[in-house]
Amino acid sequence: MFGMGHMPDMYNLVVNTNSELVGEILATKTKKKQERLITQSIDLARLSQGLLKGKELSEFIKRSYEMIK
Repeated sequence: MFGMGHMPDMYNLVVNTNSELVGEILATKTKKKQERLITQSIDLARLSQGLLKGKELSEFIKRSYEMIK
């Protein structure tokens, strides 16, 4: 729905290909784990910029808790 004031948010994402995390994502054998790491990484980046709010923030916290359980 692209009405007045309903444009989707757009972000520029810069990936440090020398990062240990990126190396781990690329070396991950299962697609499911790879997707989980990518989602978690993007949400962490959004959180650091104050862009993660509401339901998405709650889901991030829940996922983070499950990962350290």
